[in-house]
Amino acid sequence: MLKLTNVHAFYGKSHVLHGVNLQVAPGEIVALLGRNGSGRSTTVKTIMGLVEGTGSVRWRDQEILGREAFHIAHMGIGYVPENRDIFPTLTVHQNLMLGEKSGKKDPRWSFDDMYRMFPRLKERQHTEAGVLSGGEQQMLTLCRTLMGDPDLIMIDEPTEGLAPKIVELVAEYLRELKRRGISVLLVEQKLTIALEVSERCLVMGHGSIVFEGAPADLRANAYIRKEWLEV
Repeated sequence: MLKLTNVHAFYGKSHVLHGVNLQVAPGEIVALLGRNGSGRSTTVKTIMGLVEGTGSVRWRDQEILGREAFHIAHMGIGYVPENRDIFPTLTVHQNLMLGEKSGKKDPRWSFDDMYRMFPRLKERQHTEAGVLSGGEQQMLTLCRTLMGDPDLIMIDEPTEGLAPKIVELVAEYLRELKRRGISVLLVEQKLTIALEVSERCLVMGHGSIVFEGAPADLRANAYIRKEWLEV
């Protein structure tokens, strides 16, 4: 479904990704793990057309590397950025409306789905998004992306800085995606959630993939965890 081959990426003259290879199959959740600065966020931004790259990024056998981000989004890839990027002067409901793709027939997700997953958003649906708490803004960003009905959703650090109760809501959101067969590329630092919801784990270090395996393989590999994940 999604396949990266020998992807290099750059910020100006700074060479950040060094030959990244990865795949995400239909309905699969893949966790992309690593320390800050390892290249995880740059990988998803390169896929989304937000960072200059070389190599190959194929989506459903079409080359998308170098395309504009809005074209990639309309092809069925959703992106939840780490900084959330809500529209602060619009209400919760208006932010969700902006996530909808016009002309899409029989979308899988509705406003009712969003409000069922996150009842707090229903309570706050007429509130300006800028006054929401950090956890509520994260819920809103996750739901706004789903309103576009993507077949693959890339989520960058969805639980960073959130209270444990909100972290569990995000974990349930990921389980719901799994139940509905949505492919997910999850950038995450909390190993507990990543190991629970993913079918495969990739570990990045210095802009390259240094480990690939099932969650059980990563749990059993103390060297990889110590060398590339633990602080």
